[in-house]
This record gives sequence, structure tokens and C-alpha cells, in this order.
Amino acid sequence: MDIDGFWELVERSARETETRQARVAWLKDQLSGLSAEEVVDFKALFTVCANRACSWDMYAAFWTVTGFGSSDGFEYFVNWLISLGRDAFEKVAGCPDRILELPEAQRLLELSKNFSHERTTWSRDGRFSLKRVTRIRREVWPGEDDPRFESFAYVTFEPYRRATGLETDSLGKAVRARGVRSKFPFLTCHAEPDGEGWDFDDEAEFTRRLPRLARHYGLA
Repeated sequence: MDIDGFWELVERSARETETRQARVAWLKDQLSGLSAEEVVDFKALFTVCANRACSWDMYAAFWTVTGFGSSDGFEYFVNWLISLGRDAFEKVAGCPDRILELPEAQRLLELSKNFSHERTTWSRDGRFSLKRVTRIRREVWPGEDDPRFESFAYVTFEPYRRATGLETDSLGKAVRARGVRSKFPFLTCHAEPDGEGWDFDDEAEFTRRLPRLARHYGLA
């Protein structure tokens, strides 16, 4: 399997299904019909793509758009970016600052805005105020919109076991034998993210690195 075949499977899985659970099941079914070597191909290509998005600037984009920082969350966010398809991934992997061009990212912002409603009530004498926050729904993002897609990275596990009778640690070894090593988990001694770490609270540096995101959030 080459990179074109990899992206064809990723994008077909979106076209052929309507939910994430169904999408994962569809990919497992398709990969189960392939040879062990092709399953390793898919996992290796997935890892190569994920590595391209493992950078400090991408982490800053993730941290800004989602509103939280997390090593695992960032990895699942990169899985989600891959799940959006080749065009979307290439656009953002090459320039994390373009993330707001993605319709899916714009929807995240909209969902974040209408997640809760804040109302301030002042006392009659105006000396103190009471703030009330009402949540519109239980979670910021409904499941199908959540920018974290953990299970998308696991679709090769079951097909590999079926094809070889071996456990998933053997799959990892097969991928590494091809010279492909994951840059994740992020923020650990084993991680090798691209670029140098920087202070995301430094507005001048943020504006220099991610000018579009800075403008959107009023930093520039």
C-alpha cells in the first residue's frame, strides 16, 4: 500500500459511514481483507502522517482552538486531523496557522461559543453582582464533533492479529523495522516534536508564529 492507497481508505471510510463507531468498524473490515504486510503499510503511513503534525506550533493551535492542553488529547487531535482527509490534513500539517480554514474547526468554535450562557445580576444598590452560568448541553462538543478521535489510530490492531496471530506489540516492531518511529506520546522524554518549545502565553511570539490565530483571538 502506498500513500495514495492509504488516503483512499481514510476518505472512503468517511463516505461509506455516518458515525465514528461505524467508520472504525468499516476500516477494520477493509483492512482484515488485506495481507499482513499491507496492514503494516497502513499503520506505518498513519504514523508518518501523525509525525508530520507533531510540532510545537501544531500543539499551540490545538491548545488554542480546544482550550486545553494534554499530551494524550493532542495525539487524539492529530488522529482527528488525519480523519478529515488528505486535503484538510495537508493544509494544516504544512501550516498549523491555517486550521481555522477548516469547516470542522469553524464548527468547533461555534459549538464552544454556544456551550454556555452567562448572565450577570446586580444587587439593587449596585454594590455586588451575581454571575450565573447556564450550560446548553452536557459537553462542549457532541461525540461526532469532538476534535479527539482516539480509536481512529487503533483500526489496524484487530486486522493484524487476524492476519498474523500476533499481538499489537509485534505490529509496532514491524513498523519500526521499516525505520518509522512515532513522535508520540507528546511531552515525554521519548517525544521528538518538530521545532523548539515556546511560551504560548507570550503574545508577541504567538503572533509571530501563528498570526491568523492571533488575529482571530484578538492578540494582533
